[in-house]
Amino acid sequence: MKRLNTRSILPATISTRREFLYGTGSLAALLLADEVSAYAQGDKSGLTSYPFTLGVASGEPTPDGVVLWTRLAPTPLTGGWQSRRAVAVQYEVAIDPDMRRPLQSGTVLATPDMAHAVHVELRGLRPNRFYWYRFRVGSYVSPIGRTKTAPAPGELQNQFKFAFVSCSDYQNGYFAAYNNIVADNPDVIIHLGDYLYEYDPQSAFADRRHTTSSAGPQPGQLTTLSDYRNRHAQYKTDAALQELHRLFPWIVTWDDHETENNYANDIDEIDNGSQSSSAQFLIQRAAAYKAYYEHMPLRRSSLPVGPNMQLYRRVTFGGLAQFHVLDTRQYRSDQPNGDQFGSFPLDLGGTLLGDTQEQWLYNGIENSPARWNILAQQVMFAQFNFTAVLGSPGFNPDQWDGYGQNRQRILDFMAPRAAKNPVVITGDIHSAWAYDLKRDFNNPASQTVGTEFICTSVTADFPVGLVPLVTGSARATPHNKYFNGSQRGYTLCTLTPDTWRTDFRVVATAANGQVVNPNAAASTAASFVVQNGVPGAVRL
Repeated sequence: MKRLNTRSILPATISTRREFLYGTGSLAALLLADEVSAYAQGDKSGLTSYPFTLGVASGEPTPDGVVLWTRLAPTPLTGGWQSRRAVAVQYEVAIDPDMRRPLQSGTVLATPDMAHAVHVELRGLRPNRFYWYRFRVGSYVSPIGRTKTAPAPGELQNQFKFAFVSCSDYQNGYFAAYNNIVADNPDVIIHLGDYLYEYDPQSAFADRRHTTSSAGPQPGQLTTLSDYRNRHAQYKTDAALQELHRLFPWIVTWDDHETENNYANDIDEIDNGSQSSSAQFLIQRAAAYKAYYEHMPLRRSSLPVGPNMQLYRRVTFGGLAQFHVLDTRQYRSDQPNGDQFGSFPLDLGGTLLGDTQEQWLYNGIENSPARWNILAQQVMFAQFNFTAVLGSPGFNPDQWDGYGQNRQRILDFMAPRAAKNPVVITGDIHSAWAYDLKRDFNNPASQTVGTEFICTSVTADFPVGLVPLVTGSARATPHNKYFNGSQRGYTLCTLTPDTWRTDFRVVATAANGQVVNPNAAASTAASFVVQNGVPGAVRL
């Protein structure tokens, strides 16, 4: 589809020269001197209540740095803070949890253009070390956060552990999974999308956890910048989520619900009574992307310009693991089959990644220094036929099944590079799966070129009535090794130079698929191992 000139259709409130200058650091430099001077003379912020209601977070670890994040939001669900002032926020970094051994400090500007969110890109730290940090504005002090840098380049550490999650629907249960990840003490958290859901309040949860309402023109859908900001803020008031952000660095990517269900590039996939034009939808997408950046510990390189945002990137942990973080929404072509489950050819063209990102992926794997190469992405990569569910052959066009040629190119690329240990980690489908990735999914004897692990949701439901039907389809699929649609939770991965271990961790889940106990304990439902140089999942 021909790409629109998006800059010409955006209102000034979404992409302004002031915002652009702030993103590049120019405006911050111009304003910071005046603000620091005022700050030194006393609390000039105008804050009258505690501003760190959304906690603190860190992310994007490198061997010598990390991103620190917070947002000043004394009234988090109603705009955060309505002040039009830019305010100087101090940050402090220490090598001890009590902050008695300071290492770095500085001042960063919180501006109304960015919802008074700040992103501090630390440098000069030591590899593979814990650090503690906090923010201060006037007499208000944030909680103390903990973070960790990545190992030194090329260092083949003995072990690396990460947890990956997706599909955290506030209205469908408690985030008990997040509580349990804390006890597992991973090195980093990977969120694969659907960090929030864009629907209007329609909670079926017994405890009636309602989300914020939208003020935009479409019923049942966030559309405006204030809509998305308030929803992000509400999620970050959740104690379990806030604590997980406070204690561990995160690597994030989005799927669809951070903007709108099943959207594809500039195409509005949901009919809310009036289908948006591409121009209208790109205005909505710009709002969603801006709010996402404002609330995530991302680098300035990901600062959106209008409806465009650079999110695919690589994050490396020594010589053991490299994450190729993908974006399968912003550049994809429209889903086939009218975005409906059904029968369609699996060798269709179209793209999930776009040409530039696809080539970037190939270059990254080819030149990777890491033992394990992890494709951190959103939708099921393996081929899966939902025959037992539909009563006839049928596939999900929103998954890689709808983009068969794009997938086949990646499989063909992996085939002679199986020793690079490509492992795909996936979210989206509210259920846990394990797959051997075949060069030809229709031939069980075909070469296994990689492995895929799919996490269940944190809370979002998988239709209870479909579980036995999908189980039947899974058992009839030779390259499928595991399916669990009944329980919510997360996935824990432990890597060594010789093995990759995946533990599917689940929390107590009610019969209707909801997590009704915020303190539900986790257990391991299944475990798999992948051997270095031998693609494919083996159940323990």
